[in-house]
Amino acid sequence: MASLFADANYSVSGAPGLFLFPLLLFYALGTAWDMGGLLLRAGFPVHRGVILVATTLVTSAPYVSILWNALAAWMPDSIEPYPVDCPIGQMGWITLAGILATMIFFLDEMKDYSVGSDPSGVLRRLTASVFTATYVGLPMSLLVMMRGLGEGNWGLVALLSMIAITKSTDAGAYFTGKAIGRRKLIPRLSPGKTWEGSIGGIVVSTLVAAACITYLFPAISGAASAPPLWLALVLGPLLAICGMVGDLAESLVKRACGAKDSGNLLPGLGGIWDVTDSLIFASLPAFLCFAAVA
Repeated sequence: MASLFADANYSVSGAPGLFLFPLLLFYALGTAWDMGGLLLRAGFPVHRGVILVATTLVTSAPYVSILWNALAAWMPDSIEPYPVDCPIGQMGWITLAGILATMIFFLDEMKDYSVGSDPSGVLRRLTASVFTATYVGLPMSLLVMMRGLGEGNWGLVALLSMIAITKSTDAGAYFTGKAIGRRKLIPRLSPGKTWEGSIGGIVVSTLVAAACITYLFPAISGAASAPPLWLALVLGPLLAICGMVGDLAESLVKRACGAKDSGNLLPGLGGIWDVTDSLIFASLPAFLCFAAVA
């Protein structure tokens, strides 16, 4: 809450999302830590520390220009704002970070490689490590991009709306499924999910999307800046479906690893990946939808 309050009230021009960095890093590294634990449990001999370093690089990449502009605002006589004509924008830094992260994994393998090393261990570690850093880092960095959309706190409201819409699907699906759920959705991955519950989740997420557009945007960023109401009919179903797919994707990995929860970093909730799974899959459609109307 402190990060959200500071970002909404004390962000400097050209550096939106600066105060959200600790929160972003907590969830990104927590998710990568959980995934590393599951991979080790499944027999993938990954180096957890290297994965965390690579995930930090990819997740933090958009902050290069943000930090630059923050320093320029605090020291205007010494530092110019980030050049608008620079060929490396925020998206470019994410790409560079992804390439650098891949190189780091290879260098880590070269450091330990010796004649007679198990080739399957090397390849399993490389593929699992690159997958983890990109699966976590790329969507998380996209959330930073979403915060930068529009003017003032518009992007912050878009980010909060995306989280509310996606997470409300879980509540809608749970209560609808509990009340009238009969037909199982994908029992081999998630026995508790039903078709009826999924439809209920989509309906609830669409109503939450309409509420965010009608009330949250005017309250925080001004009535004139609110997206068109019809966007709720796109955002609600799209984020609900993507969020459910993200949840099933995590269930797939947990089933393959023989685990009930992704970790135990959040007592009562399981692991951090149990919180971020749906958001990771919903980040891309949410960014594209909000970018289209920003």
